[in-house]
Amino acid sequence: MTAAFEHKRQKTIHKWAAWSLVQASFQDPAGLEFTRTFVKSPGAVGVVALLGEPGQRDVLLVRQYRPPFQKYTLEIPAGMRDREGEDPMITARRELEEEAGFGAKTLVALGNHESAPGISDSVAQLFLAVDLFATKIDRHGPEERFMTIERIKFGDALEMTRTGEISDGKTIIGLLLVAQFFDAYL
Repeated sequence: MTAAFEHKRQKTIHKWAAWSLVQASFQDPAGLEFTRTFVKSPGAVGVVALLGEPGQRDVLLVRQYRPPFQKYTLEIPAGMRDREGEDPMITARRELEEEAGFGAKTLVALGNHESAPGISDSVAQLFLAVDLFATKIDRHGPEERFMTIERIKFGDALEMTRTGEISDGKTIIGLLLVAQFFDAYL
């Protein structure tokens, strides 16, 4: 059994958009108090969207400019859980439609990914979408307005995670979860 840490108190230092920077005090198992500062987040969703017939699946990816890295990244459609109380599956459906212009008849929960546990409480909930149908795109912000949608063979996308062409954590985890545990959909 692991010794327990105790959360003592917390204060918000700064709020912006859907995030907050907080400072929290904890007590370690030896009784010593320490402070950590981290980002509170409503979390996010990511969708591994498969197109085509089983045995010949493509994955739908978006190429989006990411200011912190000053480059474009190739990712699964994703977005913040910025509507309080919204079911993550509804958020996933909304983000798939807004970013990529597709709806899904079948949406399966893949699991969760703690994005950066040393600096944030953000959790990305990942989904698999199949039986896609075209809808409208409703993008928000300059990064989304200039994103491109790419349809890549699933096996090629897996290889791109190995070579580093796909480096986004939620995308790598989502693709690997589908390949390992949900191959019946491939």
